[in-house]
Amino acid sequence: MEQQKVTAIWQYNSEEEYRLAEYIIGLEKAALNKWFKGDTSGYEQLWSKHSFSYFDAVVTKRVDNHATIAEFLKTIEGKLFADSYDFSNPRVQFGQDMAVLTYQLFAKTTLIDMEYNCIEVFQKETDGEWHVIHSTWSFIRPMDKKFGTEKEIV
Repeated sequence: MEQQKVTAIWQYNSEEEYRLAEYIIGLEKAALNKWFKGDTSGYEQLWSKHSFSYFDAVVTKRVDNHATIAEFLKTIEGKLFADSYDFSNPRVQFGQDMAVLTYQLFAKTTLIDMEYNCIEVFQKETDGEWHVIHSTWSFIRPMDKKFGTEKEIV
């Protein structure tokens, strides 16, 4: 997997915010590194088991819990691979015990060519660990996509 230096490009109010932004970006990149090797466990572990929702460009309804997304992840386990990916323009914005990571993701995979705007809402849970409580993956400029040429996902 092609490794890129993780750098938070946004301006932060303190060194602590900067370090936390780097940590959150690192959590996401660790999940992506597994994802593009066919291993969905990175996201299965990153996404909150207590409070989770998910929107995806190819899903018509919101997923409202971890159990449902875990079942979906099983359907693509070992099927999605990419030699490299581009994790662009990460930005982390903070609230109290919450953070929103936004970035763009580009990858040519064994299933689809990914060009996504990604939103991950993190919350510091009662165990002190940061988990994603909401995830949205939406196509960048969907009007430019030729959906008929995509490979079947499941």
